[in-house]
Amino acid sequence: MLLDTPSLYFRAFHGVPTTVTAPDGSPVNAVRGLLDFVARLVRTHHPDRLVACFDADWRPAFRVAALPSYKAHRVAPDGGETVPDELSPQVPVIEAVLDAVGIARIGVAGYEADDVIGTLAVAAAGPVDIVTGDRDLFQLVRDDQPVRVVYTAARGVGQAEIVNEAAVASRYGIPGRAYADFAMLRGDPSDGLPGVAGIGAKTAATLVTRFGSVPAMLAAVDAEETAGFPAGARARLSAARDYLAAAGPVVRVATDVPLPAYDDTQPRSPRDPERLVELADRWGLDSALNRLLAALAG
Repeated sequence: MLLDTPSLYFRAFHGVPTTVTAPDGSPVNAVRGLLDFVARLVRTHHPDRLVACFDADWRPAFRVAALPSYKAHRVAPDGGETVPDELSPQVPVIEAVLDAVGIARIGVAGYEADDVIGTLAVAAAGPVDIVTGDRDLFQLVRDDQPVRVVYTAARGVGQAEIVNEAAVASRYGIPGRAYADFAMLRGDPSDGLPGVAGIGAKTAATLVTRFGSVPAMLAAVDAEETAGFPAGARARLSAARDYLAAAGPVVRVATDVPLPAYDDTQPRSPRDPERLVELADRWGLDSALNRLLAALAG
């Protein structure tokens, strides 16, 4: 099980009131919410291996160089990511708690959590569940391994939707592994991805189903083929050639991230009990940690 940890702690922050605080009054709603999410996921899915993946770089330079609009609307005046003031101090607490519990935590300089997830998913020897509220990771689903997405955006962790190739095909009308090409064409305002002007979801789905990939579409345009192109689509693709060339490495999740050494075996007991007690007392996390530890032990 691979956790898109930023996706989960943002959801926890917005789903649990900031009135949930530590003994000193500091908000710990994201911390407690995340711990409860992980406990529920472990109880429900029983993973043998568990990794909490993090953004070491939320807006990697290689993606910005390819497409300057990438996440540009989220940049704060100081150049960092726009994050609620009450959330930022909770992230180091989350990291410290996960370390003390013994859950593998991986972030790699220059890459997003998505890229860590992609690398781990491709390298895995067995089934993989990716827990996220981010549709971008639908591009990793495959039925033969299998790799599934436990999608939390619509109904939360407790009623998360399991997304496999059939679910992607049903939702978007495209082959199950073609989400990245579909997203390049349609665009995604939440990531500053403009898409191809004049091509919406329906036309994007038609093109992906007919040609399979953006490079295949462009090859057909160059060959002056007309079959399979909705009205006006050939001209629009040709006009967007520069964008489509740039969008590939932006949209596609990296699967070759140089990972540090890690032990992803799901812990049955805390790695550092004394440190965990210290953190529980400092931040008022006893009940949430007890639920998590019980789930891990079970």
